[in-house]
Amino acid sequence: MTLENKLNITNQVELAKAEEKISKQKAKQLFDSGDIDKVEVGTFKGLAFVHAYLFGDIYGFAGKIRDVNISKGNFRFAPVMYLKASLDYIDTMPQGNFDQIIEKYVEMNVAHPFCEGNGRATRIWLDLMLKKEIKQVVDWNGVDIAVLNRIRYRSIAQVYEFQDSSRLRRTSCVQEPL
Repeated sequence: MTLENKLNITNQVELAKAEEKISKQKAKQLFDSGDIDKVEVGTFKGLAFVHAYLFGDIYGFAGKIRDVNISKGNFRFAPVMYLKASLDYIDTMPQGNFDQIIEKYVEMNVAHPFCEGNGRATRIWLDLMLKKEIKQVVDWNGVDIAVLNRIRYRSIAQVYEFQDSSRLRRTSCVQEPL
């Protein structure tokens, strides 16, 4: 079963391909247009803006808080009944150094505020915080997303493994998103 989408695609594989292509084009446009400078760095409002920008041509729910409980494998994301409170808490978390930023990013991943597209939107959100606070971004070309997801979905207690991961190489050279 595929998510309801504006493209009227009913095949999951076709939808995934279209979603990847369109969201990458929109990510490039987000940076090239200067719209990235409109993002409130480190806030849910900023993340929602990025998500709506990337996925607004695909999904009607783009940029909107999900209203259903979701999981991936054996990992359940924040229940809907606590989602707003979780997002409010995340907004107040400090983001002054690398460890604080990663903790905030991991908490946002646990919240998983959207029905789809959380990973791509939060990677941009993460880079915006890193760029603002420590003048570095993640070199996503050196990151195996499957490995990254396994680390993130294990447990919030694994945040330190994520922080220390050699797979999360930082660079002062801003890379193309995604």
